[in-house]
Amino acid sequence: MATSKTIAEKLAAWRRYRDAVRELSQLSDRELSDIGIRRGDIEIIVRQSMTPGREDANQLN
Repeated sequence: MATSKTIAEKLAAWRRYRDAVRELSQLSDRELSDIGIRRGDIEIIVRQSMTPGREDANQLN
């Protein structure tokens, strides 16, 4: 059963990632700029924000 839980957790994480990327991608360039994100950085920022233990997950250098 541990395998099915792991698969379910990974699937849920992928869905959260996909939903976050989709939501940010729907914003205009102006809206993204207002929150300090460039369109090309969306996937990187979402991936970093979902990485456990990252204290600087909301910062992109």
